[in-house]
Amino acid sequence: MNVFDCLERSKVYFGQKEALLFKGAATSYRDLYEQAGRLSSAFRGRLKIDKGDRVGIFLPNIPEFVLSYYAAVRLGAIAVSLNVMLKRDEVAFILNDCGAKALVTASQLLEQVPERSAIPTVKTIVCVGEPEREALRFRDLMTESYPRAPKANLEPDEGAAILYTSGTTGKPKGVLLTHGNLISNIYATNHHTKTGPSDRLICYLPLFHCFGQNFIMNSAFNAGATLVLHERFHPDEILDSLKTSRVTMFFAVPTVYNRFLALPKIEESFASVRYCFTAAASMPLEVVRRWREKVGQIIYEGYGLTETSPFASYNHDFFYREGSVGTPIENVEMKIVDEKGNELKPGEVGEIAIKGPNVMQGYYRRPEETAQAIRDGWFLTGDIGKMDEDGYFYLVDRAKDMINLAGFKVWPREVEEILIQHPSISEVAVVGIPDADTGEAVKAFVVLKDKASAKEGELIDYCRDRIAVYKAPRSVEFIDALPKNPAGKILKRELRAREQARK
Repeated sequence: MNVFDCLERSKVYFGQKEALLFKGAATSYRDLYEQAGRLSSAFRGRLKIDKGDRVGIFLPNIPEFVLSYYAAVRLGAIAVSLNVMLKRDEVAFILNDCGAKALVTASQLLEQVPERSAIPTVKTIVCVGEPEREALRFRDLMTESYPRAPKANLEPDEGAAILYTSGTTGKPKGVLLTHGNLISNIYATNHHTKTGPSDRLICYLPLFHCFGQNFIMNSAFNAGATLVLHERFHPDEILDSLKTSRVTMFFAVPTVYNRFLALPKIEESFASVRYCFTAAASMPLEVVRRWREKVGQIIYEGYGLTETSPFASYNHDFFYREGSVGTPIENVEMKIVDEKGNELKPGEVGEIAIKGPNVMQGYYRRPEETAQAIRDGWFLTGDIGKMDEDGYFYLVDRAKDMINLAGFKVWPREVEEILIQHPSISEVAVVGIPDADTGEAVKAFVVLKDKASAKEGELIDYCRDRIAVYKAPRSVEFIDALPKNPAGKILKRELRAREQARK
């Protein structure tokens, strides 16, 4: 078993077919397979990458990401994808936490790669483009000759990928997904979405995210479909690509659908699209209804988390139920539980629990946190929901404090720990507030020290210099005191209520 089998099989059956389209250039399945194999051999021969080694991939949505991912998993190494918005300290934390042996990045991101002394396990840095510091050039690895490295034949429980997600402490945790996890989820995705060789899937969602990486990229190649890859989301570019590339399957988070609805004549761009899908955040009913009226299509909805590879439930195979995230995908079970883990009846609100071959092996090198999250094989999501009499699930709320910004998770404590280091700040509380475009926005409530001063823009820039830009507050409000209970705990619900009262 190997995730690379997806690409290898499509090379056999669809060798001359377009596997990848990027900026007008097409790569056939045969060429993609050969290039990934060549890079895999270079990883083994030059970088000495072996089974179980971690390979960091700090790249945007470019073909080199695809090649690096498949080159790593082919050897039985573990692909560790890093968010391209991370800053130096965040990059250092992840590389050290997973013990990466090599890092593949791009020249425009090298500034955020720490000095070698700060990432001691990283023996080699490979750079796409021209490096301004010591690094191997990606194109040299692709042109140099190395003995053909054999493909690893792996067990289902052996690691394939680590994707980092923020934990309740604010520090990222590495979600270890196995070959068994990913392959089961790929086949489930193909089954439920009915993806086939004639389909063309657009992907501007980041490949470092499980949605883009497994649900779109891996499932496309497993089905022998064509992946239409874009480096980032530019509305006009995406709408043009839907037409010129004859895209048949469109994937987006809810904010994208909402943004497109504000544009004129979008239905013309979607003429070739047979299938629309959303996940990563709750889809407002108003957007679903307006999309059906304007474009004439249902937006199929899924639910899952990085820890579930990510696909867990789907609306729908047979009957669409508005407002629901659907029923569990094949071979997966879901239930609603109370605080003690007891299963609740239909209609009762509790935590969503998931069990199946899609559930992660665990948080990398974090046995205690893994034990807290997975109990008797059931993954406790931290998401609050309910189930109806027919087994359809509905999201009611999210984990207590997590902010969901267009599908990206922001944990308030991480932002608070940055802000509290500012010399003018005495206390701070960070919450999510409603935002029409991104679903939620990050807002900081700040208490200044006596006789100290600070401006909103100064504190926002202070955060942006230290953490990924999307985590930084969109706004800052200065207040005299934070609301607290008798024990001194900050009452964030009162801050949220205050914000709601202003609407």
